[in-house]
Amino acid sequence: MAVTFSDLHTESGLKSLDEFLAGKSYISGDHITKDDIKVYAAVLEKPGSAFPNASKWYESVSSHLAPSFPGKAVGVRIGGNSLPAEDTPSKEAAPAKEEDDDDLDLFGDETEEDKKAAEEREAAKKPAKKKESGKSSVLLDVKPWDDETDMKKLEEAVRSIEMPGLLWGASKLVPVGYGIKKLQIMMTIVDDLVSVDTLIEERLTVEPCNEYIQSCDIVAFNKI
Repeated sequence: MAVTFSDLHTESGLKSLDEFLAGKSYISGDHITKDDIKVYAAVLEKPGSAFPNASKWYESVSSHLAPSFPGKAVGVRIGGNSLPAEDTPSKEAAPAKEEDDDDLDLFGDETEEDKKAAEEREAAKKPAKKKESGKSSVLLDVKPWDDETDMKKLEEAVRSIEMPGLLWGASKLVPVGYGIKKLQIMMTIVDDLVSVDTLIEERLTVEPCNEYIQSCDIVAFNKI
């Protein structure tokens, strides 16, 4: 049978609770039960030092309920009285369905659905592993304006271009006729960071590089 107390908001009610708890840890035994939760809900605040047994019991119940219930339990009826809510529902709000006290289960076993939901929440918190971007090896033909173009400065102009995901490699001069040579140069790029077309159109064939470079062509493009 459930244990009930009345007038727990008065000193006489708290005194009866304090006397009942003498030599006890909880209302109905050595562990917390629904009786403790119901009585706890009826106590408006932690009993003072005049009620040491009730005060110690209140702290113990609070420590059990705190993780799941940040505030006081509201609306649980004890001896015909109920703990008033801090925020009164508006008249337009639909009346809450009063549940049978016997159906209150704050410490029931965790269901498979609860476990699955908890695992999904934990998985959502973990940052998704970033997919590694691919790389490519590109061979460029860089052509000068004429046979009087300084090819050393042309290559310096090419290699002066720096950007994230771009790495210049080996190079060589290749004769094309009439004393003109072109520069063939390798580069490695990170595909998500470097567009070869943009590199040519916006960096290699505009000022200041276009002082030496007439045009650029992609000779080979291979995924690494």
